[in-house]
Amino acid sequence: MRNARILALLAAVVLLAAGCGRKAEQKPRILVSPKGLVHNFWLTVKAGADSAGREFGAEIIWKGPSQETDVAGQIAIIEDYINKQVDAIVMAACDAQGLVPVVEKAAAAGIPVITIDSGVDSDIPKSFVATDNVAAAKKAADVLCELIGDQGKVALIPFVPGAATSMQREQGFKEGLKKHPNVKLVAVQYSQSDVATGMAVTENILTAHPDLAGIFAANEAGAIGAAQALQSRGLAGKVKLVAFDAAPNEVEALKAGTIQALIVQDPFKMGYLGVKYALDVLHGKEVPKRVDTGVYVVTKDNLNDPKIQKIVFPLGNR
Repeated sequence: MRNARILALLAAVVLLAAGCGRKAEQKPRILVSPKGLVHNFWLTVKAGADSAGREFGAEIIWKGPSQETDVAGQIAIIEDYINKQVDAIVMAACDAQGLVPVVEKAAAAGIPVITIDSGVDSDIPKSFVATDNVAAAKKAADVLCELIGDQGKVALIPFVPGAATSMQREQGFKEGLKKHPNVKLVAVQYSQSDVATGMAVTENILTAHPDLAGIFAANEAGAIGAAQALQSRGLAGKVKLVAFDAAPNEVEALKAGTIQALIVQDPFKMGYLGVKYALDVLHGKEVPKRVDTGVYVVTKDNLNDPKIQKIVFPLGNR
């Protein structure tokens, strides 16, 4: 009887030790919450986050709202994972102000936050990894103005009012046009990050301004919608189109001459560095407060350049 008790006690000790070992070996869990799930841009962000997770030994939880306009949905997701006690949060905010309370809630729970692509109006996030959207949109203004001979009417298609990236690109484009006094901005309409809406607002703009010379579409959905509208009206190549991002449909439109230039970001780097910096914070390391991941102007002329190919096709899908 005594021997049986000793054996049972030893077994319990072994099981306890094994459980502690499993806990010690458990990977850090990092929630990566994008603004949306459907666009190619976010798939590339995910690939970067997953790559860092594999390299540095973290479990990546990829969960965001289905639409970039679903601010409440993203708040609910992040609150859920705060309650589940994830180790860190990497997020692209659907709304710069609307996500501040949930970022504050994460900080109160001791969960570090890294923002990527779209930040929040708060100093709480440990780092913000993104394009300098104001500077990039100024560059887009210069490119579009050159394409139209530095004179004529142009339109701007941002995406979601309240989203930091949309506001910054709108700001940058308008500021960029100040250097071009003979170019007039005649319309600003939002695509709501939806292709059909992007097409519809472009149709409205073209109807109101039949002498329109150019369009700047500030994200993937707006660009594809605008390209479809130009094609349907037989205006492809006549009305110049400059667009953000490099989704497969955008690259095809560039090759076809419907889009004349793409302002291409580095979403893979955003996802990768977002996770890396989250892990650095967890390990007590210092991280940069702001990182500009850069942009490239891609045209039909430089599309086949090896450096540009790596940026446009970070996942190797040509």
